[in-house]
Amino acid sequence: MVYSGKEILKKYGTRYNLLKALKNKEIFKLDHGIYSDKDLVNSMVVVSKKYPGAIITMDSAFYYYNLTDVIPIKTYVATNSKSNVITNEKIVQFWVPKEKLNAGKDEIIIDGEKVRIYNKERLLVELIRKRNQIPFDYYKEIISNYRKIVDDLDMHKIEKYLSLYKNEANLANALMREVF
Repeated sequence: MVYSGKEILKKYGTRYNLLKALKNKEIFKLDHGIYSDKDLVNSMVVVSKKYPGAIITMDSAFYYYNLTDVIPIKTYVATNSKSNVITNEKIVQFWVPKEKLNAGKDEIIIDGEKVRIYNKERLLVELIRKRNQIPFDYYKEIISNYRKIVDDLDMHKIEKYLSLYKNEANLANALMREVF
């Protein structure tokens, strides 16, 4: 299980007991204010626990959904456009306006922990929106994998996510050309 600083102090009662548990390897410090009873924990779980308003997106989510075999070095998250800058060099942060942030957000379970992540339909819209910022071969790999699962995608959700953006018609045209 993964614990925040408050949760772990509540469990052990005092800092002294916590330090003893750390020394005896009953508990492991994963990051500042994040602890676990396992020494290795998925980075998406740690990020979700440390930044409760963040949603896993882009490369991290593409890898989780098996849309690419490229293992991301960093964890990619979307946060409210008015949220603070995340200064962790292992995290890539995208700022999203509040009214668009939660569209397509799902909660999944990884290693028994809840993780907030965008669904495949929202990720497809984000992929099309950012296609000029992504390396061509990487983009083509993900689009190719989307073509394989096109029958499993919910078109109503895709239309809803496209409607969030001013250039909806251009995005829809690109989506039809590339995937459908």
